[in-house]
Amino acid sequence: MKIISWNTNGLRATAKQGFLNPLFKKYQPDILCLQETKVEPDQLPEEVRNIPGYTSYFSYSKLRKGYSGVGIYTKEKPKEIFYGMGIKKFDDEGRLVGIKLKNYTIITGYFPNGGAGPHRLKYKLEFYAAFLKFIIKLRKNGEHIIFCGDVNTAHEAIDLARPKANEENTGFLPIERAWIDKVIKNKFVDTFRYFYPDKKEAYTYWDQKTRARDRNVGWRLDYFFASEELMPASTRGDSSARGGPKIKKSEMLSDYYGSDHCPIILEIKD
Repeated sequence: MKIISWNTNGLRATAKQGFLNPLFKKYQPDILCLQETKVEPDQLPEEVRNIPGYTSYFSYSKLRKGYSGVGIYTKEKPKEIFYGMGIKKFDDEGRLVGIKLKNYTIITGYFPNGGAGPHRLKYKLEFYAAFLKFIIKLRKNGEHIIFCGDVNTAHEAIDLARPKANEENTGFLPIERAWIDKVIKNKFVDTFRYFYPDKKEAYTYWDQKTRARDRNVGWRLDYFFASEELMPASTRGDSSARGGPKIKKSEMLSDYYGSDHCPIILEIKD
């Protein structure tokens, strides 16, 4: 199974400029997770909303048009679809959609940016806390979790080109990075760092105004996290961990354009 995650920075523009269909054709994902779609489903052309062979599900902002938004295209029919965490102040911004499949639960999230004042940093941290509580509860119900998307925080100094210059900027604040530490302590694995613990200059976002991508002055803001038991060297002793699906690859599609973020891909051996 292949899963791709991508912050499109506007799905209508991505599709209109010819970057959406080639992603399907070239990589043939079983699931495509999108963030920052900035669109309501009925605003999408039919050929974008209904890709042959896939069913799509979208969550969008109920507060502002052209803001936030996430979506999932999936080949496998879900047992259940959920939009948000059941908390109105978070769900109204259209930042999360998830599907429950036979073997795992896939969640795509567009996590808040902590800029635009202290109130938005507070909102981001509250969203973080609620989300971690939410996925821990799902896992306690026996679900194998994979969540992906634009987390809007670089975890370690290796995850951005200029860590020293950004120590006091949102996206690299100690309090934001500490949340990722907490996710990992709760046995969710940063899959890219699992396979590439020391890889430098590996980024998923570049500022367009300064043409930062040309110089690879970027940030790693986009992640696939997975329940520990889905990793190849799981230390779990239960039968589901021994015989279940395993993640075999976590990569960045750094040469794929169409947004200020590049897509990332996860492959699972069923």
